Amino acid sequence: MTRTALLATGLLAAAALCALCLGTPNIAPSRLTVLAPGGAADGLEAVVVRDVRLPRLLLALVAGACLGAAGLVLQETFRNPLAVPEMLGVSSGAALGVAAPLVLALTLPGWAHPILALAGAALGGATTLLAAGFGRSPSAVLLTGAAVAAALQSALLVLMVMADQLDLQVIFRYLMGSLSGRTWAAWRGVWPWLLATAPLLVLCAPMLAVLRLGDEDATALGLRVRHARLGALAVAVLLIAPVVAVCGPIAWVGFLAPHLARRLRPDADVVRWLPWTVVWGAVITVWADQAARLALKPVETPVGAWTALVGVPLGVALLRGLRTEPKGGPR
Repeated sequence: MTRTALLATGLLAAAALCALCLGTPNIAPSRLTVLAPGGAADGLEAVVVRDVRLPRLLLALVAGACLGAAGLVLQETFRNPLAVPEMLGVSSGAALGVAAPLVLALTLPGWAHPILALAGAALGGATTLLAAGFGRSPSAVLLTGAAVAAALQSALLVLMVMADQLDLQVIFRYLMGSLSGRTWAAWRGVWPWLLATAPLLVLCAPMLAVLRLGDEDATALGLRVRHARLGALAVAVLLIAPVVAVCGPIAWVGFLAPHLARRLRPDADVVRWLPWTVVWGAVITVWADQAARLALKPVETPVGAWTALVGVPLGVALLRGLRTEPKGGPR
């Protein structure tokens, strides 16, 4: 096992242990086997582990993995290291789709939230792609995406003005990205979507490697670039929307995870970066959730605040390193 694999495994195992053991009440790691689902113990500790901490941990793992993978898909599709869900209108569209029914007091079943998020994310991403000419210019995609995201966020602000005080607090915490209070019901709303998207993500990876060569070379190799970009954007939307529907738009994970994967595995290609991006996205999100739960205990803070707090300086450091890469090195 390489040092990178050991580092990722150690960080992920430590974060999972903290997620299950620390909090109120604190639980000894040796008791986790009997407190796990199907274990012999019952009582308060068993309820806390089985019905509160375990579904939250699984959601954090899956949310981070999906956001990381979506970030890699978008960055490679548009050949732009700054192309992230937050900058292309995808996350904002999904958040608008979920927040609008809440403000308008529309009673919807739980299964409808991922569909609304999917519609909003597709609307934001497709608008960006169409307005930017299907991504012929990476910088144009980024600028257009920023404009679309700003417009969607403005619509969210209008909705927040219309909301009453109680709804306003719920919407604000949701828009910051939060895993507080997520249970097995939230997990059951997410995993079928992700199970259906995983094969599409695997099939999409070789196409990303061709798009990375540039439009002319990709066309010469027989790839229909516009269709490929639409397909990749659809995969990114399918990854992001269910997560945003349940956890809100958790920022910076989609930016940091692909860059960490490239930095730690500079000799790899897109296909090999994909699993590492998934792993680093999960590591970032699970650790951020531990900070959200425990740093200001007993007050719980939004997980998105911690990913942004760590993501800004780390992102600046990664981009500075990116600019100093020799020509021909990883982007």
